[in-house]
Amino acid sequence: MSEKIYGLMAEFDSPGALLRAAEKISAGGYRKWDCFTPFPIHGLDKVMGYRNSLVGWVALAGGAFMFLNIAGLIWFANAFDYPVIVGGKPMFSAPMTFVPAYIMMIMGGALGALIGMFGINQLPRLHHPLLGKKRFASASRDKFVVVIGANDEKFCATQTKQLLETLGGANVEIVEEQE
Repeated sequence: MSEKIYGLMAEFDSPGALLRAAEKISAGGYRKWDCFTPFPIHGLDKVMGYRNSLVGWVALAGGAFMFLNIAGLIWFANAFDYPVIVGGKPMFSAPMTFVPAYIMMIMGGALGALIGMFGINQLPRLHHPLLGKKRFASASRDKFVVVIGANDEKFCATQTKQLLETLGGANVEIVEEQE
């Protein structure tokens, strides 16, 4: 098995130190990096440049798709495929169509949200390279970790390591990805 570099990992002891480091990394022009913390840090998402997720739009598209498909199916079935005149009622009635189409819209929105979340987060990923590092386990307890990805255009192993060390990062390590 060959191994390639996934990125560089550095530990920080406090949320303030991590936030200051994140500001410098962002100002330095790095775009493919991430922070791992034991609890949310106010303002970190803005420093990292996160925007609203696209999952909501995918869920909306799934809900609209299902609503229109079910309404169209009911219209087609009643008006063309099997028209049955019952008591002089019309072949298609919007109030009669709304309830099943609404129920399927909710189902389509939920399914769209699930599929969108899996697609946008690139799941399922059965193993992440950071899980192979012993020190990464402390990111869920008392340490704050920054990882700069090797796929960033500004990534240079020596310069990025020096940057992380000058920002106060401890235990700067190379993270290798197994293929």
